[in-house]
Amino acid sequence: MSHVSPLSAPLSAANIAQILDSTTADLSWQEAFYQDLHQHPELSHQEQRTARRIREQLEGMDCEVVSPIGGTGLVAIFRNGPGPTVLTRADFDALPVREDTGVDFAATNGCMHACGHDMHTTALLGACALLDAAREHWSGTFLALFQPAEETSDGAKTMLADSLVDRVPRPDVCLGQHVMPGPAGQVQIAPGPILAGCDSLRIRIPGRSAHASMPHNSIDPTFIAAMVVVRLQAIVGREVAPSDFFVISVGELHAGDKNNIIPDSAELVLNTRYYDPALAQRVYASLERMVRAECAASASPGEPTFEYFAHGEVTDNDPQAHARLAPVFVEVFGTDCVPAVPATASEDFCYLPQAWGVPYYFWLVGSTPEHRLDNPPVNHQADFLPDYAPTVAASTRAAAAATLSFLHATQPRTP
Repeated sequence: MSHVSPLSAPLSAANIAQILDSTTADLSWQEAFYQDLHQHPELSHQEQRTARRIREQLEGMDCEVVSPIGGTGLVAIFRNGPGPTVLTRADFDALPVREDTGVDFAATNGCMHACGHDMHTTALLGACALLDAAREHWSGTFLALFQPAEETSDGAKTMLADSLVDRVPRPDVCLGQHVMPGPAGQVQIAPGPILAGCDSLRIRIPGRSAHASMPHNSIDPTFIAAMVVVRLQAIVGREVAPSDFFVISVGELHAGDKNNIIPDSAELVLNTRYYDPALAQRVYASLERMVRAECAASASPGEPTFEYFAHGEVTDNDPQAHARLAPVFVEVFGTDCVPAVPATASEDFCYLPQAWGVPYYFWLVGSTPEHRLDNPPVNHQADFLPDYAPTVAASTRAAAAATLSFLHATQPRTP
């Protein structure tokens, strides 16, 4: 991965903090906008209303909007003279979760912004307003990218397949953020891995069907699948070093559809998380060896099959980008800027900078109300709801501060 190019006239951390503190941008619309998005969640690749609301909010700003890209995606281009180009991204799809937050703006359509993407979108739009109002302080090009379908891990790829790299200026760096459990308003940063890589894996185990009263005439794939489930954790417990991180979870197990028939096949669907792709490949080799051995031990009539899908890259922050951003975030947030513990969740954000071959940086923002810190709801739970005021303030200022960190300062005019 390439590194951030040195800039001839970067804004200092103190400059950036002063810009954010002195801007006259009106952000009073944010709460109503956030509640509207929260109340009307849309699933991946179905976000027509959400995209329209984003475009409507951008209409009052001095930018060019390129849309649609990849279905419902869009990019707002803020051109402001010569200098670097910085891309900052927010996602905006929701999840098939029935909301249980009790707020008066809760969704009632069986879907929910249970991962905080409504907050990401509100914050990036707020950062757009801040930078638009502070044009006299910075020079360059700011790309605000609003991405659909993060939850299905293909939204970024869909935008790229729709010629994203040819339709907007090439960025010098890409930025992103995510709300997570933690004290609301706390900004969490780190170089290196910040989010895990992931894969899904479908395993099909062949058996031989028989009446449930005659198990000796069967080769029971349910039994084989059960042994596989047990032995999966032996791989993690005995083949992965305690100092390394690897998770295997069995999300689905299907076998049969009638109580008195031993089925002729079973299917497992797994999900994995890791920070080291090389370790993942070693684990997958062990996993396939073990599944084949269990099938052979029970005389399975055929070879098991393995289908890998829904791959997500490790989000691995560029160290030079961290060196640029860290002092800015410390200046802007003070003691509310803390070292991040890498999250075990995964993202598709890094496909965007990889497409251009540029460095990137991703950070986390705490969103848990103070009274829930002892047992915080986590992303994707039905009662996940960020503490609005501190979370929107921190995520808006973080998106704006990070973007300004890579733009040029305007040069004073000579009399």
